[in-house]
Amino acid sequence: MEVIYTDKKEFTKEQLKSLFESVNWFSANYPDKLFTALNNCETVFTAWVDGELAGLINAIDDGALTAYVHYLLVNPKYQKTGIGKRLTVMLKEKYKDYLCIALSAENPPLVNYYENLGFEKAEGATYMRILNK
Repeated sequence: MEVIYTDKKEFTKEQLKSLFESVNWFSANYPDKLFTALNNCETVFTAWVDGELAGLINAIDDGALTAYVHYLLVNPKYQKTGIGKRLTVMLKEKYKDYLCIALSAENPPLVNYYENLGFEKAEGATYMRILNK
């Protein structure tokens, strides 16, 4: 399986919707907003297999200190092939001079996955949000 990685934002709304649906993320219900959001992000790396959007990572940064990973997702049929790890390596390389790369993991399997990629739990941190529906 050949995987092509790029930092070009050459995805369509339909490709994003399909990828986000594959992992059951509610963002898939808002393809127009998702497309706009990702096109406005400072950093988006994608992985492609035979023309299919197989994985994606994105970050929002402040230009010097902190980058926030918002999405890291891989279509389940391509999980456990190293795509998520490679996307994370690309992101870590881009932000190697920043003081912090932060993300939120909401369930134990994801926490373990991110720890294996080099992330550490922030002592005393609590994930918080305002969800406008």
